[in-house]
Amino acid sequence: MNHKHILQHTIFKTIGACADELDMEAYVIGGFVRDYFLKRGDSKDIDVVAIGSGISLAQKVAFKLEGKPEVTIFKNFGTAMLKYKNLELEFVGARKESYTRDSRNPVVEDGTLEDDQNRRDFTINAMAFSLNKSKFGDLLDPFNGVKDLEKQIIRTPLKPEITYSDDPLRMMRAIRFATQLNFTIESKSLDAISKNRERIKIISKERVVDELHKILLAEKPSKGFSLLNKTGLLPLILPELTALQGIEEIEGQRHKDNFWHTLEVVDNISKTTNNLWLRWAALLHDIGKAPTKKFHKKIGWTFHAHEFVGSKMVYKLFKRLRMPLNDKMKFVQKMVLMSSRPVILSEEHVTDSAVRRLVFDAGDYVDDLMTLCEADITTKNARKLKKYKNNFKIVREKIVEVEERDKIRNFQPPVTGEEIMQTFGLKPSREIGILKDAIKEAILEGEIANEYSAAFKFMLKKGKELGLSVKSNKASKS
Repeated sequence: MNHKHILQHTIFKTIGACADELDMEAYVIGGFVRDYFLKRGDSKDIDVVAIGSGISLAQKVAFKLEGKPEVTIFKNFGTAMLKYKNLELEFVGARKESYTRDSRNPVVEDGTLEDDQNRRDFTINAMAFSLNKSKFGDLLDPFNGVKDLEKQIIRTPLKPEITYSDDPLRMMRAIRFATQLNFTIESKSLDAISKNRERIKIISKERVVDELHKILLAEKPSKGFSLLNKTGLLPLILPELTALQGIEEIEGQRHKDNFWHTLEVVDNISKTTNNLWLRWAALLHDIGKAPTKKFHKKIGWTFHAHEFVGSKMVYKLFKRLRMPLNDKMKFVQKMVLMSSRPVILSEEHVTDSAVRRLVFDAGDYVDDLMTLCEADITTKNARKLKKYKNNFKIVREKIVEVEERDKIRNFQPPVTGEEIMQTFGLKPSREIGILKDAIKEAILEGEIANEYSAAFKFMLKKGKELGLSVKSNKASKS
């Protein structure tokens, strides 16, 4: 069957014409073709495979296009890239690959289209459309990728043991595609992932994390994490998560399985936010529960200070996976550290001072924190669910009310340390910190308004209590 109609973009005709002039075959392959059959809209990333030099083809195409876009050449890989309008095109010569046991970087030599399709990760990514004029739009689908798309199956072109052993990153990609597309991984393929799981250790942390990000950003990330768990990859990548698995019972008292609870929380938060780092916070919010789990005869299971322990674990986890140790990591740490605060508020009578403290401590992230805590409600009891949701609604309303009135978010105490020093004629000392903290506490407790004159009067009173005498004229006039 010919698919000329989907190759309407002039770029495809140009590539085909240039390939004819160079007397080589050219095909669009991979994601663009897959997404066409999945009706996922126009793919902006286009992979072109040439039977010959992909670099020469890219240079000729760029010369023919208006504006003559710049070609970026990666000589070591034999690939070339160019951007045209809103498209990103990658050109590569058809390749034949062979692998060694200790590397995912293959020994590459020139090959046929068949060689190139054999080396693809999955049948759904091995389909190609011809671009040469004589067979423009013809589909080459040697592994029945179209049928696998219809059956919603992830399958490898060659034996899965070979595919995954050669390039173990493909194990992560199989799980990622199954998650993103809501497909099933063929049973032989799933078994091969389990058998080859240790091979993931030769893959760079950055590439593994890139796949984790894509799984986390899927509509239902739990599918990917349960597959990572089932195949034995998860304990090799995120042992902090698998440590949460299982339910212990002592003297008839049980605790919930915090691993499966975590996956529910991640799915819940994915319905309300696409913020990758907030989704990471949902994934890691309970990791401190494994090391802090204890059983007490009188009160049963406890996870004392698990939020604090978990927030410290976030740094180690990010460092081990070579993830950014910047504000993104600090955001995840803060969310984990504060993850129980709104829950406690929602279970008690909500006081203004408790809400002020929450807003002060969470700062700009108070809305994200509330989103995380709402996602943390996984009870199957309809009455409890309704009660918790209603309580969180009250907390949210109270946050808005307190914030509008008291302007607590990211507030700086109205009286500075410098003014305290001038007023009492102090050099840097412990008393300045005591006074600043006292002013902050008084504002958060609602004893004084969050404004200058009230804070200044309060400072004078507290200074007197500390035995400090006023040195500045301004203070004596106040």
